[in-house]
Amino acid sequence: MPTLSRHIVEVAIPLPLQGSFHYLVPQHLWPLVVPGKRVLVPFGKRKVTGYLLGSSDNHQNELKEVIEILDEAPLFNADELEFYCWIANYYLHPLGEVIKMALPAGINLVSKTRLETDEDGVPVVTEFLAGGKHVRTEKFYRLRFDGEEKVRGKGREILDHLRSEGECSASQLRERFGSCSEVLNRLVKIAAVTVEEREVYRDPFHHESFGKDAPLPLNAEQEKAFGALHAALETGKFAPFLLHGVTGSGKTEVYLQTIAATLAEGKTALVLVPEIALTPQLVGRFKRRFDCGIAVLHSGLSDGERYDEWRRIRRGEASIVIGARSALFAPLERVGVIVVDEEHEASYKQSEGVRYNARDLALVRGKLAGAVVILGSATPLITTLYAAREGRLGYLRLANRVRELPMPETTLLDARGQKGATFLEPLVEAMRANLEGGGQTLLFLNRRGFATYLVCQDCGHVLRCPNCEVTLTYHRSRGRHVCHYCDFTLPAPTLCPKCQGPEITLLGRGTERVEEEVKELFPEASVARMDRDTTRGKGGHARVLKGVEDGSIDILIGTQMIAKGHDFPGVTLVGVVSADASLNLPDFRSAERTFQLVTQVIGRAGRGDRAGRVLVQTLAPEHYALTAAVAHDYDAFYEQEIVYRRDVGYPPFTHLVALTISSTSHTQAEKASEDAAELLRRIKRDCQLRVEVLGPVTAPLGKVRGRFRWQILLKGKERMELHRILFHFRAVYTHPSTVRLVADVDPVEML
Repeated sequence: MPTLSRHIVEVAIPLPLQGSFHYLVPQHLWPLVVPGKRVLVPFGKRKVTGYLLGSSDNHQNELKEVIEILDEAPLFNADELEFYCWIANYYLHPLGEVIKMALPAGINLVSKTRLETDEDGVPVVTEFLAGGKHVRTEKFYRLRFDGEEKVRGKGREILDHLRSEGECSASQLRERFGSCSEVLNRLVKIAAVTVEEREVYRDPFHHESFGKDAPLPLNAEQEKAFGALHAALETGKFAPFLLHGVTGSGKTEVYLQTIAATLAEGKTALVLVPEIALTPQLVGRFKRRFDCGIAVLHSGLSDGERYDEWRRIRRGEASIVIGARSALFAPLERVGVIVVDEEHEASYKQSEGVRYNARDLALVRGKLAGAVVILGSATPLITTLYAAREGRLGYLRLANRVRELPMPETTLLDARGQKGATFLEPLVEAMRANLEGGGQTLLFLNRRGFATYLVCQDCGHVLRCPNCEVTLTYHRSRGRHVCHYCDFTLPAPTLCPKCQGPEITLLGRGTERVEEEVKELFPEASVARMDRDTTRGKGGHARVLKGVEDGSIDILIGTQMIAKGHDFPGVTLVGVVSADASLNLPDFRSAERTFQLVTQVIGRAGRGDRAGRVLVQTLAPEHYALTAAVAHDYDAFYEQEIVYRRDVGYPPFTHLVALTISSTSHTQAEKASEDAAELLRRIKRDCQLRVEVLGPVTAPLGKVRGRFRWQILLKGKERMELHRILFHFRAVYTHPSTVRLVADVDPVEML
């Protein structure tokens, strides 16, 4: 950095404020100033952590001074900062919050206050710094001399063990010998062993053991796809591809061999999966295939584990990173390939804070790095296939399953007129036969809980969340009614809260109720459930998946968690209990979501040596999303869906921004949304922008967490024009502090 008479730096602050801020740097700190480091700075009455962006020629008076520089080495480099700036500009979010999101959680320091008493008992408010993730250290012991005659008992056993092992950590010795701190201290004191304290990583897989396997032979379709990807790798230029392969077609093997070729070129690989439930199985395949460092990043890890994985990546100790959407920000260098598995999944979109889409940003990062990007799916997004047909993506097709395995035999069961039965008779008989034949069964219902709502038969009152305009879901195992949006809970009432009548009926079905009915039908079967309730806590997903893999579970009931990318060779029957739930959502993507979900869950059957069978119960057997799914015909679905999208002017023919305006006051939220819409229309006219301003309307979920919600939808054929109208809008729109405005660029959920 140039030496200035006044050392001034530009700092991004992780607060919901636009723009960066400038600070003076004291002379003694100036030699430590490097972009990418964290700094502790005064901000208002607080001290906060900011991020150094670089020096500045800003000469405004009365600048505050940087208090402290917190890092020895930068946390991000110039290339990563370019990526963060792109995200901030595209998603209209403060750069400081983007950087905070990209870095490991819990490392920032903020000043807080607490009430204490001085030595005279007088209450005083003191300020202290909170936060900051610490490096973990551990003691390591080595044998120093062979004087066994001086040591007896457990000490002698520890010395013998150290002689055979060479070196052991304190945790390894505790695991073998139990509590032994006092013995170790005595051995150190008499110089029988040496001790050294060193930094260690928190390893989320330290209890796992992995064997080795070799690359599998590729069939003709896989070979053609791999050849195209390998050729693109050798150019060293950005090359995006759609790998469109039916379920069980061997997409993962293509990923693995492409990554092997990438590593051979001295480059690194980033693999994104939509759900942490997919991570354990995928990590196992990678650990068995590769000897290089593999890092894992997802929300199921503790903050400490994620911090350590991040540091391993930053130090170049991992060549492959696997994880959910946040892994996109892994500090990998020399990235050669980025894989986005199940690219169609909505969970790649962040639903709060920085509302980025990891699937889209993978393409951006790949372009900045000159990498090959593979978007893989059996049911690609309509927008993705359209881009491939327009020539913006390379198109690779795997139309058949590996080992010439057939697609499962699939049947639609018409549930109309069946008086609310959970299982139609053909599905019950198929489950019975599959159980007797030693096969495993998956039952899919995308609704957790025991009952979806509670209604009084005397007055018709439906129990709703007081904070959100949604019905409460009954969870029998907890004996409570739960709101899945704000976590409000209520004990199961015996009387109607409106009329005090005793005739309260549970209606609707969730996975908990389906599990109970399956156990009643098949008491001899081993039945398990996989949803958000049963996979809470560390390793929850892995525990359930292991039971399916080792055959100890006969029937698995689950939500969409079980539909995504799992490879269960023992599953020979899949039952879709209700295929209609997602069809009726107030969202233009409802047909696409239904087709994807049903197709994906169908794909879990028949992946082993035995043929698979699928039964799909539905109240809409003529709907094209379902008829195409059971026929395994993506092209038929695409051709109908793309016509609908073109007719109504939705993506891929337009781009969208959803503005959500909320307040605890219904009147205030409505007024603020009307003012916003009027301002947007005025900007559109003044700037002559080809943008549609739709609304305001009450959001489909009109009240969430006590806030009334209104929506405005912006549609435009050019992204640039949408950004222009929003740029002008943000510059002049004002609203009370009790009103919140959220701009969601490229929204995935319209609720």
